[in-house]
Amino acid sequence: MYLIHVRLEGPGGAAGQPDLATIVSSYAGKADGLEHITVHQGPPGDVTLGFFLLADGLAAAEKTAAHLAGQAVSGHPELQEFRILEAEAVLVPGPWWNS
Repeated sequence: MYLIHVRLEGPGGAAGQPDLATIVSSYAGKADGLEHITVHQGPPGDVTLGFFLLADGLAAAEKTAAHLAGQAVSGHPELQEFRILEAEAVLVPGPWWNS
């Protein structure tokens, strides 16, 4: 399983924030391998979606997350003011990480 972060920029303020996880998940089919999505609010207007995906490789997982987010942003009326800033794998520090 891969964790891919897709960062979105949208309208500032938390009032009236759409249910991003549900909306984006509704664009996924069985072949997309989507397990679930988490939503992390940043500064006003900035939100990160964490896509947990089953995929054949990292590149495929990144492509799927970007595709699903793109479909939702372009196709769902509640997301018309959002835009994708980046979609990439999460780097997790470990023993191989140089301090």
